[in-house]
Amino acid sequence: MARSLRRIALIVGAATALSKVAGLVRQQVIAAAFGVGAAYDAYNYAYVLPGFLLILLGGINGPFHSAMVSVLARRPRHQGAHVLASINTLVGAGLIVVTLLLLVAADPLIDLVGPSLDPERHALAVLQLRWMAPMALFAGLIGLGFGALNAADVFWLPSVSPLLSSVAVIGGIGLLWWQLGSSITLPATAVIGGVVLAASTTVGAVLQWLIQLPALAKEGLNRLQLVWDWRDPGVREVLKVMGPATLSSGMLQINVFVSLFFASGLPAAAAGLGYANLLVQTPLGLLSNVLLVPLLPVYARLTAPEDRPELIGRIRQGLMLSNATMLPLGALMVALAVPIVALIYQRGAFDRSAADLVGQLLMAYGIGMPAYLGRDVLVRVFYALGDANTPFRWSLAGIGLNAVFCWAFTGGPTPAWGNQLPMLNAGAAGLVLATVAVNLITCAGLLLALSSRLGGLPLRLWAVDSGKLLLAAVAAGAACWWLSLQVVWPPGLGGLLLQNVLCGGLAVGLYGLLTSLAGVPEARQLLQMVRRRS
Repeated sequence: MARSLRRIALIVGAATALSKVAGLVRQQVIAAAFGVGAAYDAYNYAYVLPGFLLILLGGINGPFHSAMVSVLARRPRHQGAHVLASINTLVGAGLIVVTLLLLVAADPLIDLVGPSLDPERHALAVLQLRWMAPMALFAGLIGLGFGALNAADVFWLPSVSPLLSSVAVIGGIGLLWWQLGSSITLPATAVIGGVVLAASTTVGAVLQWLIQLPALAKEGLNRLQLVWDWRDPGVREVLKVMGPATLSSGMLQINVFVSLFFASGLPAAAAGLGYANLLVQTPLGLLSNVLLVPLLPVYARLTAPEDRPELIGRIRQGLMLSNATMLPLGALMVALAVPIVALIYQRGAFDRSAADLVGQLLMAYGIGMPAYLGRDVLVRVFYALGDANTPFRWSLAGIGLNAVFCWAFTGGPTPAWGNQLPMLNAGAAGLVLATVAVNLITCAGLLLALSSRLGGLPLRLWAVDSGKLLLAAVAAGAACWWLSLQVVWPPGLGGLLLQNVLCGGLAVGLYGLLTSLAGVPEARQLLQMVRRRS
């Protein structure tokens, strides 16, 4: 089984890496074309609802994907085809209604998400939302189809498919640049640029759905017909997991709404959060897929009482591998925040002041990196156990905490737009820290609830090993930060590349040395795997 998990992890890792690299290139293209101007700032508000649905319903490890894997992994292929057709019918009908709602109610919805937007950004966000409304339907179909493929041991296509979304956006901006040239960055072209950005995003979602159809047909899972059978045991089991899981994940996305509500009065805050979040999600998404996609079917098959010791071992494996990768990554983001942002984004309309802003946000995100992935590991264990209610309750509590923390860390929403850059830096970073605090509390609560559910977990031993990894990461980050400040780096892109490579290399090397001495088994396994691949 270990060899099989490594093989799956390698496949998922390679596919996800391609998708994440494409996503990073897409964001670089957006940054060069629009910077933190009106087109991209408004897009972040318009994308909240359709993007929320695409991530929530269509994402790998999302509730639709997880529910399908949990149920279909234990069923024969012909039953899986019937369950998929039935769920597609039920979900598709509901999401068509959601699509129409987004089209009709775009204006008040943007008012709800961004109450302090200026008239120009508000009108542009409404227009963009209407262009992206069809993503609601395709998001659900994408998540269900890719969950069925993972249950059938098809891992490459679901993990690589987000590449198509990035290609569509890059192509759309490329065509716009071909038509407008350097004037694409001018405020007068904000509406045209915003529409192209929104329309190409929708095209990308459609392509993600289309690419899965031949693979489903090959596996005998593709039945393009309406099947109204909600009484089937498999369908009911999927709905039983999917309903609370969707609400649970949805509660997390509502935290994004809360953050944008407080950010709407801060100039360029939404754009800055979008750029910083992409830098976090690129490695996080890669490592999340590498860890969770292979482990979720394993968790689902170890739910019997006699399998409890192996399940606990697999839970520890998931959490320790999460900590062993996220802690040093977070340390690097704190130590090299501005150089990383400048290397990746600083060109075209994205200037030094934008790099400084996004760098501060990236530093705040880096502090909370371990909690992001650790929480996802624990949630998937609950889903495998058929319990989506516990994550839902913790996510619901997280919404209230996030609102309180956003207010406490930012001093409340800014009532109007203005030239308040110092306040913006403090306020936007406070929004990120609020999310980090909520994730840390939720992660701890889920771990205690899981320990109670399974009759006790060796939490003290896990905490000691995690503490060793934390100390190693802090030492590596401090060394990286010291070297970054002590050396006078050459100007330009070459100097930034040299700074990031040398400082990052020092941090990674020191972390590897310290963790090899710490005696944490999973960290040693990770180091051995890296050595074998190098």
